[in-house]
Amino acid sequence: MKYVIGIDLGTSAVKVLLVNQEGEVCKEVSKSYPLISEKSGYSEQNPEEWVEKTTAGLAELIEHLDADDIEGISFSGQMHGLVLLDQEDQVLRNAILWNDTRTTKQCQEIYEIVGKQQLLEITKNPALEGFTLPKILWVKEHEPEIFERSRTFMLPKDYLRFRITGNIHMEYSDAAGTLLLNVAKREWSHELLNSFGLSPELCPPLVESHEFVGTVKAEFAEETGLSEVTKVFAGGADNACGAIGSGVLSEGKTLCSIGTSGVVLSYEERNDLDFEGKVHYFNHGEEKAYYTMGVTLAAGYSLSWFKDTFAKQESFEPFLEGVNEVPPGSRGLLFTPYIVGERTPYADANIRGSFIGIDAVHERKHFARAVLEGITFSLNESLEIFRRNGKIIDSIISIGGGAKNEAWLQMQADIFNAKIERLTSEQGPGMGAAMLAAYGCGWFPSLKECAEVFIQTAKTYDPIKENVETYQKIFAIYQQVYQQTKMLNDQLSELRK
Repeated sequence: MKYVIGIDLGTSAVKVLLVNQEGEVCKEVSKSYPLISEKSGYSEQNPEEWVEKTTAGLAELIEHLDADDIEGISFSGQMHGLVLLDQEDQVLRNAILWNDTRTTKQCQEIYEIVGKQQLLEITKNPALEGFTLPKILWVKEHEPEIFERSRTFMLPKDYLRFRITGNIHMEYSDAAGTLLLNVAKREWSHELLNSFGLSPELCPPLVESHEFVGTVKAEFAEETGLSEVTKVFAGGADNACGAIGSGVLSEGKTLCSIGTSGVVLSYEERNDLDFEGKVHYFNHGEEKAYYTMGVTLAAGYSLSWFKDTFAKQESFEPFLEGVNEVPPGSRGLLFTPYIVGERTPYADANIRGSFIGIDAVHERKHFARAVLEGITFSLNESLEIFRRNGKIIDSIISIGGGAKNEAWLQMQADIFNAKIERLTSEQGPGMGAAMLAAYGCGWFPSLKECAEVFIQTAKTYDPIKENVETYQKIFAIYQQVYQQTKMLNDQLSELRK
């Protein structure tokens, strides 16, 4: 039996999957590592931790296997994080991660120098603190001696791959999240590099996600038990790999992923759609394809916050038991999931959540259902942006926490007014990475054909007409809450300091 390995380098842990030619996950290993937060708003990691934990994970994964049976390795990784290397390819400082918010000033400078419209035309995305260019500019301003010594910048999984192969590359799906890529032309933007006095040499060579980029170095092979002839492929950004690993590989396919944050992601064949920066627009892990993406900052987190605050000792299953008994609309109770601010469509750090319409008849089950509905309404805001721009969305694959509860899956079908699919085996980004390796190894002529073997639907949920009509009325009310509570939340923000 031949295998591929998918390595998913996440924010809190690296997950390593061993997958056979039928798409079965034969073994998985996870190794966690810490975040470093020296000041409020700072979020960093030591890249050496990624290498050490991946090395240990791979050694554990393959300890009883013949190394020659492993044909290929590929990667999924947390986006946007900045790793800086010097002339000797040594790391100059801790990586600054996607959830680091120290760069508000640099985002403002990007708009002042380039202009919002020009930035959108080149990168298809607004200047947000999470992206990589603001982090580079922060280092340039606050750590000039480190910036002077910087020869190359990399993203997290690209650094890990460099340590395995000794070769430096970046692939398009992750490069799209740097704010330095011309997304439509698929090349580094010399206009942006020149605007900020950055050398083109700082940017690694660009490759496709399925591209062969080297083999395992002797030293790394010895530490893990891998063979030096094992092929290594570039991989993709976590959301691109999540889409691949869920079969979102053709027009009309959309993914709803509910983890701590929530993502609605839709496949795009075209590079010239204009969403005015309201949703992210990135290069896909599939060649010459794209995806648009809306983000709810506190999706699953809103639910876990609610449960931990009011029923800390209970597990999710009994906590959500009564939700099915509550009619759509939670008997007039509405929740907005803005408990840590919001990303799509508002990008507002001050907005906060609300329960509106609390009545003496409401019990805990009404509040629990209202939280599920509010999270789903927020994700529907992104779908509405897609649809207003001419996208037809009739089939949505649901993964993550939102795919673990039958009532919530039906709610998604009713609120999104689309067929919802739940997969038989859900591995998300790690599976997407394994599929890129399988395709790269030539097991399949295309990622789509790989998906037909690796991914199966377990159950579908169709929208119920009367629920759709009820939710459309409630969603119209939900959409008014942001504007009507913005001023109040701006005033209350002073009290949160």
